Amino acid sequence: MIREAEYNRTGPGWQLILADLALILFLLTLSALPAAEAEAERKLADGDAREKDLHHAYSPEIANAQALFRPVAGGPSLAEWLAAQPRDPRATLTVFARYVPGDEAAAWDAASALAEDGLASGVAVRTIITAGKRGELYASLAYDEIVAQAPDAGRWSS
Repeated sequence: MIREAEYNRTGPGWQLILADLALILFLLTLSALPAAEAEAERKLADGDAREKDLHHAYSPEIANAQALFRPVAGGPSLAEWLAAQPRDPRATLTVFARYVPGDEAAAWDAASALAEDGLASGVAVRTIITAGKRGELYASLAYDEIVAQAPDAGRWSS
């Protein structure tokens, strides 16, 4: 006959041992972070001074868009589109313009027109213009965060 005491173990079970192992793994991972950060800083210090300044000058965090706007002939304007979106003061409208070399002025004009429409709607606006293999213009409404201001942030020039 099997006694009941054989089924009722006293002492820690496998769950407690697993929790201890998870805590040890967490602490080992946490202790490795300062070494990884120090290594990254050393590599950055070894690099070109100008590259280092650019790295720290402007670091935008571009979040996944909650909504995208692409200007289409006969479609709604940016102001109409923004009016249809839920209002949230934390959201930023980022205007992205990509241009082919030689078409910089047209990309700037189109991007600044969209940015001005966004500002008129009362939304925080940021514009990013880059060179590419094809021209493109769109706006993204997202919860972005600008970590550090660029030297010319907020200045409009032609």
